Amino acid sequence: MFGEVAEIYDANRPSYPEQLVDDVLELAQVEDGVPILEVGAGTGKATVLFAARGASVLAIEPSPEMAAVARRNCSAYPQVELIESDFEHWDRAGREFGLLYSAQAWHWIDPERRYTYARAALQPSGLLAAFWNRPAWGESSIRDSLRAVYREVVPDLPPAGPLHPANEAPLDREDWDAEIAAVSEFDRQEVRRYDWTIDYSADEFARLLATLSEIRLLDPPCRDALLAGVRHAIVEHGGTLTMPMRTKLCLARAV
Repeated sequence: MFGEVAEIYDANRPSYPEQLVDDVLELAQVEDGVPILEVGAGTGKATVLFAARGASVLAIEPSPEMAAVARRNCSAYPQVELIESDFEHWDRAGREFGLLYSAQAWHWIDPERRYTYARAALQPSGLLAAFWNRPAWGESSIRDSLRAVYREVVPDLPPAGPLHPANEAPLDREDWDAEIAAVSEFDRQEVRRYDWTIDYSADEFARLLATLSEIRLLDPPCRDALLAGVRHAIVEHGGTLTMPMRTKLCLARAV
């Protein structure tokens, strides 16, 4: 889905808090040299963070274009193995892992099968860690100006995407406790949150928006006008958008 914008995605999508990575590795307690499993590696943003801490990572990514960028980004880490496959059809050849993590990708896995496949890939008491970035729009001073741009240029675009400045949905949309309670394969659920910020120039933020499905599906003249309006709004506010972010980490243990 994101393959055609893999390079733009890699250059402009945010990474993840380093403290989150440290916490996940501490909780998983996987022995040095024993591989951990990543589902939906994308361009390797999370892969690099785990590998930089010495973890051996077997990363699965279905998009050839995204996987190619991930291989480049992980070239300094020989302990990373990247496999082009979707999780649902990947042959794990009987292997089990102490940690399965998924950065910004768990919601793309078939909801009817993801926990069954995750449990099969994990050792008993193995850790499942899924995490997502969300913009904390309520704390952004430029939000009203961006809302005005969206109202003028794309008034019919539903404010469903997390980067839409009129999105009023709660940051914690995933009800992890209820989700885990409904499956038999996992228990001991836990949720952690990490607050941080990231700075974007006007051009960088426009390029970030250009990776979003709802923006890519706009008619080109409309898309160009929206991105131009966003750039202008950020320039008018000093040229930098400081985006408050919250990363939600959802944890559970294999039964």
